[in-house]
Parts: sequence; C-alpha cells; structure tokens
Amino acid sequence: MDRRTFIKGTSVAGLAGLAGCSGGPSGGSSGESSGGSESTATETSSGGDSGESTESDGMEETETEPGESGGSESINVGMVYATGGLGDGSFNDQAQQGAFQARDEFDVQIGEAQPEEVAQFSTFQQQFAQSTDPAYDLVCCIGFLQTDALSQTAQDYPDQNFMLVDSVVEADNVANYVFAEHEGSYLVGQMAGLLTTQDFSAGAGSTAGDSTTVGFVGGVESDLIRKFEAGYTAGVKAADENIEVLTNYTGSFNDPAAGKEAALAMYNSGADIVYHASGNTGTGVFQAAQEQGAFAIGVDRDQSVTKESFADVILASMVKRVDTAVYDAIESVVNDNFQGGNVVTLGLEENGVAAVYGSELESEIPQDVKDAVASSRESIIAGDISVPSDPSNV
Repeated sequence: MDRRTFIKGTSVAGLAGLAGCSGGPSGGSSGESSGGSESTATETSSGGDSGESTESDGMEETETEPGESGGSESINVGMVYATGGLGDGSFNDQAQQGAFQARDEFDVQIGEAQPEEVAQFSTFQQQFAQSTDPAYDLVCCIGFLQTDALSQTAQDYPDQNFMLVDSVVEADNVANYVFAEHEGSYLVGQMAGLLTTQDFSAGAGSTAGDSTTVGFVGGVESDLIRKFEAGYTAGVKAADENIEVLTNYTGSFNDPAAGKEAALAMYNSGADIVYHASGNTGTGVFQAAQEQGAFAIGVDRDQSVTKESFADVILASMVKRVDTAVYDAIESVVNDNFQGGNVVTLGLEENGVAAVYGSELESEIPQDVKDAVASSRESIIAGDISVPSDPSNV
C-alpha cells in the first residue's frame, strides 16, 4: 500500500431503519451503497464533505478529518468485501453498515477493499496486514470464499487480528462468525409454501391457487449456500409436502443476467415465488419477478428497502445480520477484548437471522400466514423444530 491517492472529506449518508427486525448494532438498514465491482481499497472516517477521487494501481484511500476524539490514536479497521461488491443491496452492504455503525459510535476509521475475483482476496488481506501508515488493528474478511486465503494470511501475520464471516479459520488471531441461515430460510420457505397454494395478489405479483412449484436461486454452490436451500425447502415442505422446489446455482454472486435467466426459467415452469441467496445476482431474480407478475424473496438485508424499485414483488427477505458480526468484532478491538480463536454462531434466538416482510407488501400478506411463520420461529428457538442444514436431509 505504498502508492496512495488521498481524497479529502468523504462522508457517508446516515442509516435508515430496517422494518420488522430487531437486534444488531443499529437495527437499521440503508439504501444501496455506492461502489460497484471495482477492485479498490478506500479508507473513511466520520465527518467531512465528499470530494473528488482518483485511483492508483487499483487501490484508493480516503482521508477525512478526525472526529472530536480522533487523531493518530484512532482504531483502524480494514474491510475486505466479498466479490459481489458494494451496492449489492445485500451481503456486502450489510457488512458495511456494521462497519459504519462502529465508525460513528467509536473513534474508528474504516479502510475498504472490493476484490473482483477470489484470487485477489489474499492480496488485499496482506496489504492491510502489512500497512504501517495506518496500521490496522483489525481486518474484516467478508464471505466464506476468503477462507483459503485467510488460512495462509493469518499464519503469515500472527500479530494481526482478523475476523471472518461465514466460515472458520482455526487460528488464535482469527475471530469467526457464522450464522444459522437455514433457520431463517425455513420461515420464508414456509411463507412461500402457504402463499403459493392459494390465490394471492399484492403489488405487481400474484400466485395461482393450483400452483405446486416455487424456486430457489443460489450463487456459488457451497455448503454455506446449500444451508439456505435446505432451510427454504424444509419450510416449503412443512407448508405442503407436495410442493416442488426448483433449484439453480448460477456460479456467481455478481451476475444479475444469470439470476434473471434462472428465475425466468422457474417462473415459466410454474413457480410463482422464487427465493434467492446469490448477492447481486439476485437483482436479476427481482427483474424476472416483475416481468412475470410473480413474487420474489430477498436475502441478507430487507431488499424491499435496499432494492426499492422491486418492492412491489418482494414478499419478504431473510435478513442475515452480518452488520452485527462486523460491529461486535470492531467493538471487541475497541474494548481490548478481541477473542481470537473463537466461533460465534448467530441464529434466530440471537437475532442473527430473521424473516422480514416486504415494506410494500407486508400489509397484504394474510394474518394466518404470518401467525404460522411466527409460531414456527418460536418452535425453532425452543428446539421443537429441527431445521436441516443440508438439502439431502430434507
């Protein structure tokens, strides 16, 4: 990180409320972030007005005036995002929200890197670890695809603290955060199963009472994304054992065209509700739902808010509080109690995952459907419902 370009006075808009979800650092959700898929790194802190920027060797840094308590003793945190990039209205944006919440509450400066491909994870992890101006007190690695790179980077830089989302690296300098995605996915699956078997219209979508098909679109096929599929399928089957779940893995978290193609095939095959766990690829699922007059289910954030132009077809989102994980990891560094080597699991009981109804369609969803979903949530927390994490066990 020896070649840098500075931008004076960058600031980030405040965070709006996330409807229907409690827990986490703010209980909030913002709209789509700026960014895209450029392979860049930036550093931000609170305060200042936006300015012009230039790039150098794919790396970019933002310098801002320190807050009232700031200065050279600030905590510095590096963020290495998943390949979907910022602006996905989903996974990466949720992680950024947690970082910005910590930035606003503590004397923290945030550096950001957006890899375009898996091969760049190691480079950005190492650049943050090697940096001395500033020296990073924590490097947050967002997404399970960073696991292999971090396994080596953590070993090479034993004095650097890291946190990892969605996977585990067994090292004393890595704090690991994983989620019970299958639990939250069960709830939106049950909702989908109950709605697809009745005549239901709301916003720009509708279901046919004789429908026996719903869909699931995943990004990169992996044990993690299969947890979403397993929980969703189990919830659908709990509503009606005869419903078929069509599944397609696009192989990417940043390919809306592939997401649209996969969803269109499902809608054309009789599905009227499609759930995605595919990052920015899911934008294509929402596009397909609008074109077909059908419904979709979002993921990671309340996507009826972050992708508000599709709010008329988004029934609900399976919110995954990546912001909570990032915030908690930063807070532990601020409080000098970083827990390297630990694994923290966040499920329904911890408000780590939740089913959040769409901002525009919530009032139209029948109360008996909402009641059934709420009852299942309590049963899962109580241990009365065991949700499979592998589709082969559904």
